Amino acid sequence: MDISLQTHRSYVNRPICNLPTPALVLSRPLIENNIKRLHNDVSQLGISFRPHVKTLKVSISIALSVQGYEMTPFAQSIEVTRMMLEGGKHRKIVASTVCEIEGALPLVAEGVLDECLYGLPVTDSVLPRLVKIRQSIKIQLMVDNEQQIDLLEQFSLQNPGLERWDVFVKVDVGSHRAGLMNNSPRLRQVIERAESSSAVSIYGFYCHAGHSYGCRDRESVDVVLHSELEGALAASQMVPSADPDRSFVLSIGSTPTAHAIQAIKDRIPEGYIIELHAGNFPALDLQQVCTGLVNRTDQAVRVLADVCSIYPERNEALINAGAIALSRETSSIPGFGQLVEQPDWQVVRLSQEHGILGLSSDQTAMAGGTQNVEDVFRVGQKVSVYCQHACITAAAFHVYYVVDENDIVRDTWIPWKGW
Repeated sequence: MDISLQTHRSYVNRPICNLPTPALVLSRPLIENNIKRLHNDVSQLGISFRPHVKTLKVSISIALSVQGYEMTPFAQSIEVTRMMLEGGKHRKIVASTVCEIEGALPLVAEGVLDECLYGLPVTDSVLPRLVKIRQSIKIQLMVDNEQQIDLLEQFSLQNPGLERWDVFVKVDVGSHRAGLMNNSPRLRQVIERAESSSAVSIYGFYCHAGHSYGCRDRESVDVVLHSELEGALAASQMVPSADPDRSFVLSIGSTPTAHAIQAIKDRIPEGYIIELHAGNFPALDLQQVCTGLVNRTDQAVRVLADVCSIYPERNEALINAGAIALSRETSSIPGFGQLVEQPDWQVVRLSQEHGILGLSSDQTAMAGGTQNVEDVFRVGQKVSVYCQHACITAAAFHVYYVVDENDIVRDTWIPWKGW
């Protein structure tokens, strides 16, 4: 067992220099500021908001029952999700795993959460669990293939009395991860199939611009954002003989395009419910910094590591955070992580449990070769690393150490694990 699971509460009210390493450190003030920023943008536009709960999967360590749904310890998402919902002002989420939905159920009991979208195209393996959860919270499903509708119809026949499933049709606007592009004849076929089905009802159209992570300025992010809105709108107009009084939800967003959401303020179509979704925005990471829409100092996630050895002959140092702790994600910022205290130094190579700190060739040239590893690091020194992708990095840790503006641990959060 991870030793931090046995000892984590003993570090409350102590500085992070006392933490066992590698450790995931969260700045609560930065998380709150990042969330407030997005809430302000949503409020100014007057649109709906559906946070994705995939990044900081935070729990409380008690078991409880929500409307008859019995949950196991360490399976309740509380802290960050409650912040994202703004105390019930926003009352819906999207989750990529059934475990995440189960984790959010205490917020139903609190009266701040009403509905959840299961964010993967639906398969039969998750349906029994979703039916059970559906007794406590409204569940929407994602479809992008006629076979999924066949599956839902068969499931309804085998389980008489089930209400229709509200579904989002997934539209691909360029990320090519899931969904159908507007120029695909299969998109219209899926829509028509859903409209004629006795098992589903089209609730809305969903786009996720994952490729926006590759944008490097506000203008290119704006282009992707507009393509999301246009893609969802065009798909909705394929619904045959739609009731003129019927409103569809157009769900758009990713963390980069969410930060540019003001760009659509003059392009919101009438008769639709525009919904923004985003997940990484409370945490942020180097990939988000690369978009140019957030600052380096907005990152709320750091990995604390120990310097284990120094190698003067190659001007490198070894830390005890490798691929398992940091992931192998990259961006236009060199390396697999960047030191908070010494931003010229990156994690330039990774093994499973080892990271190598070094200078990129460009930085060595700019520094005139004067940064000697022996002058910067010593064995036993603790260093903080900004990660490339907070969602994947956070998934590696069993405890999150939550700190104040002075890097004093004020709380510990236990994330849930599994699917």
